[in-house]
Amino acid sequence: MKPLYFLAFIPVVGFLIGVPLMNRIEPYVLGLAFSMFWIVLWVLLSSLTIWVMYRFDQHDEEEGVE
Repeated sequence: MKPLYFLAFIPVVGFLIGVPLMNRIEPYVLGLAFSMFWIVLWVLLSSLTIWVMYRFDQHDEEEGVE
């Protein structure tokens, strides 16, 4: 398994550990309760993490798949 794939565990930690710890209504961030902001933030960071993994994974280029 490539070390790059361990990036996929970052969003898991953010959701599973962060949500119970950050379960608050106040402060409001961008008009959202803090817990909702935390979830939306990790959804966006999950997408960013998958994109980074896709960009740096050289598996497709080595086989010549386009």
